[in-house]
Amino acid sequence: MDLLLTHGYFLFEDPKELRIMKPYAPLGLLYLSSYLRRKGFAVEVYDTTFGTREELFRLLETERPAVLGLSGNLLTRKNVIEIAQRARRAGWIVVLGGPEPANYPREYLEAGAHVIVEGEGEATLEEVLLALRGRGSDALEQVPGLWFRDSGGRIVRTAPRPLIADLDSLPWPDRERVDLRRYLQVWREHHGAGSLSLITARGCPYHCRWCSHSVFGKTHRRRSPEDVAAEVEWLLKRYQPDMLWYADDVFTIHPSWILRFAELMGQRRLRVPFECITRADRLNPQLADALAELGCFRVWIGSESGSQRILDAMERGVRVEQVREAIGLCRQRGIQTGMFLMWGYEGEDIQDIEATVAHVVAAQPDVFLTTVAYPIKGTPYYDDVAARLVLPEPWRQSTDRDYRIAGRHSRRFYEFADLWLRSAVALSKLESESPQAGVLQAEIERARRGLAESYPEVEA
Repeated sequence: MDLLLTHGYFLFEDPKELRIMKPYAPLGLLYLSSYLRRKGFAVEVYDTTFGTREELFRLLETERPAVLGLSGNLLTRKNVIEIAQRARRAGWIVVLGGPEPANYPREYLEAGAHVIVEGEGEATLEEVLLALRGRGSDALEQVPGLWFRDSGGRIVRTAPRPLIADLDSLPWPDRERVDLRRYLQVWREHHGAGSLSLITARGCPYHCRWCSHSVFGKTHRRRSPEDVAAEVEWLLKRYQPDMLWYADDVFTIHPSWILRFAELMGQRRLRVPFECITRADRLNPQLADALAELGCFRVWIGSESGSQRILDAMERGVRVEQVREAIGLCRQRGIQTGMFLMWGYEGEDIQDIEATVAHVVAAQPDVFLTTVAYPIKGTPYYDDVAARLVLPEPWRQSTDRDYRIAGRHSRRFYEFADLWLRSAVALSKLESESPQAGVLQAEIERARRGLAESYPEVEA
């Protein structure tokens, strides 16, 4: 074995996900596996989703040490560090990649990594394997897209690697390396339908200040509709999923692509239920018709706020009215909508929260999810609040989601905002004479009082 690929997400250690139970296979690792296997490398994948750390550690300690390719993201820092340290002690060369490690190169190198891949990993990891096989770590200086320590202990960052221009040149993800049927089984047991994921593009060209572009940059590179249609057909024949998740950042960004894709799927007589994410300004009647024709049952839209002032501060590039219009377009075609919302962005006040509540009540999405804004290293939002960041726990034991922003409203403040929003939306769906109406109205009043009372409270 030349390379063992793994990640740091253990489903059965995640209480929140155990309630949700909507896991997807790690496509990033599976793209690496298919690419490197095609290049002739002996690659294995250990999927921690349904695995255990004990089983992974036994594997690291009993297999002949080679290169461990370990993917890390915002939520898996603690696990990734523990895996890296155990692997290093067992004699493995540890190469980290994924969205987070290149944001903290010094910290991850100090925590056990030998090499950190910055950006897309396919070509970089190929060159790393060749360098380590032939000339050792000194040859890494010639490989673009890396962080590592040289023989003198100095941290080296090599030149950036150009992004892959032709995504059709990549083989499809190596799904045979993981137990995909178990993913489908879990979905069916908990939701009655099995879902698989795929991507049609990489990158997002928009400039939302809180959003990380650490892997794909601010680009948008799209596979051909022909290649995607062929992959969908193969997935349906090979695994028989009940639905799909197009995991692109903005699925409808190119109208002509969607229309051509719908045409090709029609020619192949393929229509499978799916959900996707888009932006409100990238939907119009023609695109909504195409989504319905393709079988889309839910579109997720990043609304973030009902206050135009806050949207402009985020540099979202979307108007509040566009979100409502996009939801209406979907509803008219029988497509459900989901709305992402964010509390606590810089400058948000009670008036902005009130505007968000009114916005969601008016838009009437089928489902909405809220979060409190958190600063991700490498984003403009992180830079804006960096001087006020407080990390309650040591870096290795925490994540960027654990940062507190000194001077921001308290967590209790945003809990009341959530209560107000959920009660107001529920009330808007009831008949006025419903016995529940009075209860919900009382909850709204309690939430508004709680907001006012907790208004002076700030994070220390």
